[in-house]
Amino acid sequence: MTMREQWEDQAGPWLAWARAPGHDSFWRHHREQFDTLLPPPGALTLDIGCGEGRLSRHLTSRGHRVIGVDASPTLIAAARAADPSIAVVRADAAALPLTDACADLAIAFMSLQDVDAIQAAIREVARVLKPGGRLCMAIVHPLNSAGTFASLAADAPFVIQGSYLDSFTYSDAVERDGFSMVFHSAHRPLQSYVAALEEAGFLIESLREPSTPEAIVTSDSSRRWLRVPLFLHLRCLRP
Repeated sequence: MTMREQWEDQAGPWLAWARAPGHDSFWRHHREQFDTLLPPPGALTLDIGCGEGRLSRHLTSRGHRVIGVDASPTLIAAARAADPSIAVVRADAAALPLTDACADLAIAFMSLQDVDAIQAAIREVARVLKPGGRLCMAIVHPLNSAGTFASLAADAPFVIQGSYLDSFTYSDAVERDGFSMVFHSAHRPLQSYVAALEEAGFLIESLREPSTPEAIVTSDSSRRWLRVPLFLHLRCLRP
């Protein structure tokens, strides 16, 4: 199965996971840190990999005119039902049904690690952005997807058993607070993302490795993440 098919297969569990207030990192801290990267609203903002639409709704509340794009029919239907005023389109990120230079801002929030054709997707983002437009993206940090902690102890060493430099797909089954979800993603080293951005003509303006806030650290197992980044944030200019 492609990651596109795997995410459609997990659409039901993801809806429950994503919409439980305070459950996902989106609600707990991740969105707020990502917000500081975003430019002010322009004429059109694209939400690439919008899923069930939670970020699209958040952006709309901040004054953005949003078009959401996702490949999952189940999640697109859920996004439309949650807020019919927001335009959402079912499409692959590597083949956007949008005209050239139509948007000021493209956002890919925790979606590009789940896209099968990453280079084609980033080329498409460059095509639909106006000159001077920006791509803001958040991904699972490649260090995070390459390795794991040796134990649950706060001082546990972080271990990469395979090769950080190789790309590979993986599935991560997670159960927490009564919710269960299988995340299907691709590990790619940082240079793979940067090469795709370079090939599409983007210039990186900002790179951030947001830390886990002390306020949400409640156990030794979560304290481990004060030493290793969970996510990577980038803001890129389309000259």
